Amino acid sequence: EPCNECEMCKKINQGISMDVIEMDTASKRKLEDIKDVIENVKYPPQEGKYKVYIMDEVHMLTQEAVNAFLKTLEEPPLNVIFILATTDPQKLPVTILSRCQKFDF
Repeated sequence: EPCNECEMCKKINQGISMDVIEMDTASKRKLEDIKDVIENVKYPPQEGKYKVYIMDEVHMLTQEAVNAFLKTLEEPPLNVIFILATTDPQKLPVTILSRCQKFDF
């Protein structure tokens, strides 16, 4: 449970944390967009213990982007967490699903 009182919690709640990156993969779905993510995960978090990438509508990624992302998803740096969100999990490739834990909301 977050405390919602510390500086990090406040920044996350305000959407200004440099370590929580939200991506709308419905619009940023191409290979070049994923290459940017792959490049940026190499850098350590600025404020907290982890960099968290929240990738919304991840089922919209192109096949090229999925293929490029698989290695990073399978072996992310220790200080990186990926949260993949989708409204259509059946559209996700098995190669992505097999590398993730599933949570239904």
